[in-house]
Amino acid sequence: MTAVRAYMAAAQATSGVVLCGREFMNSLDESSMSEVKAAIAETPWLTPFFDVGEKFIRTQGLPGRVDYRFVGLRHNIDSLKSKAKILIAWIDEAEAVSESAWVKLIPTVREAGSEIWLTWNPESDESPTNKRFVVKPPADAKIVELNYHHNPWFPGVLEAERRSDQARLDPNTYAHVWEGAYLVNSDRQVFAGKWRVDEFEPGSDWDGPYQGGDFGFSQDPTAAVRCWVHGDRLFVEHEAGKVGLELDDTAKFITDRIPGFEEHVTRWDSARPESISHLRRHGLSRSEAVEKWKGSVEDGVAFLRSFREIVVHSRCKELAKEMRLYSYKVDRLSGDIKPDIVDAWNHYIDALRYAVGPMIRQGFTYGMLEALD
Repeated sequence: MTAVRAYMAAAQATSGVVLCGREFMNSLDESSMSEVKAAIAETPWLTPFFDVGEKFIRTQGLPGRVDYRFVGLRHNIDSLKSKAKILIAWIDEAEAVSESAWVKLIPTVREAGSEIWLTWNPESDESPTNKRFVVKPPADAKIVELNYHHNPWFPGVLEAERRSDQARLDPNTYAHVWEGAYLVNSDRQVFAGKWRVDEFEPGSDWDGPYQGGDFGFSQDPTAAVRCWVHGDRLFVEHEAGKVGLELDDTAKFITDRIPGFEEHVTRWDSARPESISHLRRHGLSRSEAVEKWKGSVEDGVAFLRSFREIVVHSRCKELAKEMRLYSYKVDRLSGDIKPDIVDAWNHYIDALRYAVGPMIRQGFTYGMLEALD
């Protein structure tokens, strides 16, 4: 992509630099040069317009000229000030870039229409890159998350490897390798060691289905789930959700994604009785308000954790993300993990709590449920 932009700039009589940087780069062998060369070679119409040497890449035969420069930010950051007319700064493996490097780099990219591109595999939500560009991104930033399921040409050999890893690895490691998730401290995770992702079909002897929904709109998703109970395991079969989902569109959106959703009782957040009434009159006639009480969140979480495990179907990607990120608070000074839960990454989890709400209130444990059989 940088090569196309370099060509376009030179074709319009613009001269400048495409800066390709990494935090650590001791030689060109550790740079992004090979990726750029490969991209040019694989795009036949571009190759006549580039002069590609062993240690350089530049445009040729065009009114302007764009040169590539490859730098290591850790040791060459001060020399960036001399790299005049940076048109694009592509920072690869940006996870490792320090805050001091960003402070020095960003002011050097000041040409009209210039851009900074970042690519990285997330590891820590505390990294300077994540804080600067994800937690509090610039107003004009564009952030795209790309994973294997976005690739229409994803090869069968990698799909087989992915499935093998899904069965073999713990959910956190699998999510980091294949879903671009952060490497997280499992001690903070509310459901650490209590869940996994798998594929399954509900059996005729399973209890359920149980359905729950949580309302959202402008920033939070409206979320719905369907789950089943079998023995001492909870199986989450389907999910549906969307940020900005209009109430008038909710029934159709969910029933298009969860087959037969309208046929079963669904328990929704009781704080929205008017929304529940609307759903009853517009396609989800078996919608009910879930019962709440003081401590119902804590009781619900404890109940979910009482299962031997929660099995999340591989199609339920948003719930799986929340299961990874739903965390206890951490003391700012000591780093100690507190018993209080952070009120975030909990919309599909709330829907799951509502789905099994009556069982929570009745104080069932799964030894008791097995006794009922």
